[in-house]
Amino acid sequence: MTRSDESWIPPEATLICGIDEVGRGSLAGPVASAAVVFRRGVYIPGIDDSKKLSPSRRLELFPEILKYSVSAGIGYVDSFLIDSWGIDYAVVLSMYRAITSLSIMPDWILVDGFPIPELPISQTAIKGGDGLSHAIGAASILAKVLRDRVMEFFDIVFPGYGFAEHKGYGTAEHIRKIKEYGPTSIHRKSFSPIKELINELPG
Repeated sequence: MTRSDESWIPPEATLICGIDEVGRGSLAGPVASAAVVFRRGVYIPGIDDSKKLSPSRRLELFPEILKYSVSAGIGYVDSFLIDSWGIDYAVVLSMYRAITSLSIMPDWILVDGFPIPELPISQTAIKGGDGLSHAIGAASILAKVLRDRVMEFFDIVFPGYGFAEHKGYGTAEHIRKIKEYGPTSIHRKSFSPIKELINELPG
């Protein structure tokens, strides 16, 4: 379970924003980042790294996070841009999109992993922050729930691939479906094993 963010922020900071991304390693669909702003001292019991929580628990916490947040935002970058510019660029862009969608700007940002380049807001990067920081953990839950909804929509658009179940990640069944039907327009053509499968196609 995450802990209070007091040790990572200065005394003068009153609006704290957590940022995290999901979908970096997926073979299909967008990468998504969420930004969630809390007033200093707000703490919601049960928040943790979204990967450690069941889908039902994430859905229970989702409205609680929105209820107690000052502002929240989401940023997506699609598979076309991921293939064109690379996943690292896409992650940073999705974080910028999440931040710029906020209705209120924070005093301090806590981000999972590495610092966000050229960010005009003070920040602290925390390795493994989604399991350590309350604000980052909250952002990871928002990003996961919202990206999952996108992949469930793509399951309707592209039936047969199982996007609602695996959410685009490289399960054995997903890879089997790609080999059987070929990649869709939302598959990341620069990712293995899709890249190799495309190179093997005739013509």
